[in-house]
Amino acid sequence: MGRLGDMANKAKQMAKGHPKQADKGVERVERAVDERTGGRYDAQTDKASDTVRRSYESEDDERQ
Repeated sequence: MGRLGDMANKAKQMAKGHPKQADKGVERVERAVDERTGGRYDAQTDKASDTVRRSYESEDDERQ
């Protein structure tokens, strides 16, 4: 796998270990995109944020 894929896997593993911090980062990015675009892509940023969060949730979190 290339460098970008390796970095993505490392980031995902770190997010799994620190989900609260990862959530804060996802929220910041979502807010920044919404501010810069005037909220035009709000539905897309919401969907992307949900997808990212699911990628690092633990199985225990999903059952709650």
